[in-house]
Amino acid sequence: MDRRRFLQNLAVTTATIQDLVRDASTGRFADSPAASSLVTNENVCTEIDTTGYTQVSEFKTGSIVWKVYEDLRTRKGSLAFISSQGAGKVLPKSAEAAFDEAGTPYLGLSLSDIGMSGRDLLADRLLEKGDPDLETVRLAAPPQGSERENGQFRRYRWDTFVGTKECFDTMPVYPGGSTRTYHPGQYFPELNNAMAMKRYDGLLGGWMPAARKVFSKSDTAYYEVLVFGDVEAHDKFIVQTWHRTAYIEDGKITKAVYGHSYPAFPPARTDPRPEDFYRALLLFAEYWEKQMRDFAPTVLPENVWTDMSKHAFSKELMVRPGGVYPKYGAVDRDYYGPEYDGFQDIFTMSVYANLEWGRFDLTRQIVENYFDDFVDSKGVNNMRGPETAQFGMTLSLLARYFNYTGDSSLLMKHKAKIEATVTLLTQLHDESLKLAESDPGYGLIHGWSESDSCLAPKPNTWWLPYFANNAYSARGLNDIASAWSSIHGVKPGFGLEKTAAEWRRRSSVLRDAVVSSMLKSVWKDRNPPYIGLFPGASLTFWESMQKERPSPRQWAHRAYAELLQADVLPSDLANLVVDCMRAYGATTIGIVANVEPPHPTGRDILGFISYGYAQMLLRLDRIEEYLLFLYAHRFHDHTRGSWVAGEVSGIRGGTATFCIPAQQTIPLLVRWMLVLEDSDEEKLYFGKGLPRDWVVSGKGIKIEGAPTRWGRTDFSMQAAADKKSVSARVKLAQAGSPGEIQVKFRVANGNSLKSASVNGRPAAFSGLHGDTVAIKTRNAKNFEITVQLAEQA
Repeated sequence: MDRRRFLQNLAVTTATIQDLVRDASTGRFADSPAASSLVTNENVCTEIDTTGYTQVSEFKTGSIVWKVYEDLRTRKGSLAFISSQGAGKVLPKSAEAAFDEAGTPYLGLSLSDIGMSGRDLLADRLLEKGDPDLETVRLAAPPQGSERENGQFRRYRWDTFVGTKECFDTMPVYPGGSTRTYHPGQYFPELNNAMAMKRYDGLLGGWMPAARKVFSKSDTAYYEVLVFGDVEAHDKFIVQTWHRTAYIEDGKITKAVYGHSYPAFPPARTDPRPEDFYRALLLFAEYWEKQMRDFAPTVLPENVWTDMSKHAFSKELMVRPGGVYPKYGAVDRDYYGPEYDGFQDIFTMSVYANLEWGRFDLTRQIVENYFDDFVDSKGVNNMRGPETAQFGMTLSLLARYFNYTGDSSLLMKHKAKIEATVTLLTQLHDESLKLAESDPGYGLIHGWSESDSCLAPKPNTWWLPYFANNAYSARGLNDIASAWSSIHGVKPGFGLEKTAAEWRRRSSVLRDAVVSSMLKSVWKDRNPPYIGLFPGASLTFWESMQKERPSPRQWAHRAYAELLQADVLPSDLANLVVDCMRAYGATTIGIVANVEPPHPTGRDILGFISYGYAQMLLRLDRIEEYLLFLYAHRFHDHTRGSWVAGEVSGIRGGTATFCIPAQQTIPLLVRWMLVLEDSDEEKLYFGKGLPRDWVVSGKGIKIEGAPTRWGRTDFSMQAAADKKSVSARVKLAQAGSPGEIQVKFRVANGNSLKSASVNGRPAAFSGLHGDTVAIKTRNAKNFEITVQLAEQA
């Protein structure tokens, strides 16, 4: 299918809610029976305590009257809808300071030292006491978008956006609450640039893509701007928007202006009535809840992490035209131009994140679109600069899709292109085997690591035997071979078994070659030992970037992250790579750095790609570092409150360019901290990445229907009220079970694990830190694991 036909097929779909009728003369919505079913059963709140709330509106739909209440006593007060039939919905509000609140910049460290030191000084400081402190991580560097020059925004640009799944574009929202078609400053002139610099940003609806901006005038008075996309609009490219700008003083709204997309043009176009706005808001909330109906239900002691995960998926639906067609960025050409549409990272990150949260229907559509429109008969993506390791990751994720869904039809439909991708990797491997055995690159796949390599005057500078090329090719071939074998067992007519056997053999050869080559390439004379991106290196990546022009070690961040995520290295070698990265300039505040030559003005965070590094931290039981990565990504790669993730973000509070793969990092890390599969063994890990404070908080931790290759599983954990024990429950799928499950109990400092039981029988502790209960499942499906705690003296 060509691009034009695809876009035609993506013509705006019927809304997930029934269409309401807009009065052509007023631009307002007429009453419709559809509104009588605005709230689905799963989202109904039959008892909402509105004591202390203020009624702000009332509207009627058919025979049903809806009343709107708002808690104006606090700046984070909720907004509630209650119908005359007793149904209701509550939309919470959030707000985070978009300005720097740190009393001491950079935890007292010098910015010059941070930038020029090979070691990640901020990470070292934040990890001194074990699990990092969330608030200290937040204050470790200024928020994104907070950097100023002469008292003004250094670069006045949008800091969030709104839209819908159906619209093919998005609408930017600026720090002052303006869009490119509506300016609240026309009605509230006091909303100036100086006030915007001290704003609080957040969302309405917890995770929903309704932008909220709060501007303080005094301790008891503030302005609030709300903006969200019109979910009833049918424009293909124009995002219609709803607006409310209000001044709230002493717990009362003293002035409010409502808008829809554009300034009024009376008498033909007038500002909407308040009831029109609230009716649209209720429709908006129902619409987005339906978009997330397949998100695995999750409860955490701090539900901001669930909200951030859901919000990431809402951003993806807004960014992808029709909810499916790939886009790397939003709004501006960088990165919204078509030259990025076939970028492999858009595909792999999306498939991974959606699969992990059980969003199978969307995943299938994304795979279908990518292989129809962006993969040619040779298995190569329709974009400049293919990234070699990403071909292996693609194969691995296709296997994961099959493992989670059992849907072989999609893979068989694209069988020829999938096998062409495999052929491409094997051909590249065969080329490496033609080299002399004494050549450092013998047996290692040569090819670009970073897409941008192809645009340089001499692209062959980066046509190199990166360790990651072999690692992810080995992983991809192994995983797709297993899927081919499983499909063969059900559908033997495709001739898959012989092919799968050859792929497994090749995978083993690739894995052995990369491990052997890496062991020979370790610089043991350094402390800690140094390991480069490819064999035969005579300079570290920082040394090379300072001395060589161009540097063959540019984009070291990608090569390291993909090498680790492939998970083919023995643990001692993987630990060595992590230690190397932290010691020689490849991490920033615990996240993979966007590696560049050292400079005294700071260093950058790599918002996307870096999740592979985080996953390996978890596998290696380096949980404190994993949590630092999670916390730092939230506070220093995302804008505060509005949660827009940057591709690359500095630590000086500057403005980062949004890209959707960066946005999907938090959902992956949150899912993995709860449930994580072993890459090769029949093992499933539960609670591996939970913060210690959560485990003994007494608050519930729960995920239902987490997809795994053995079927969907449930996991919960909670400390007893007296904090003397912690219990976990695991429910495995009826269709299959791993051979072993491991449940980790990271109790807070000051406690120790005294004893454990599984389904009432004594059990032993194991694992690197002696805090894990390992259980042979023996086809059982339900497990209750209880540990008794002993207070330390």
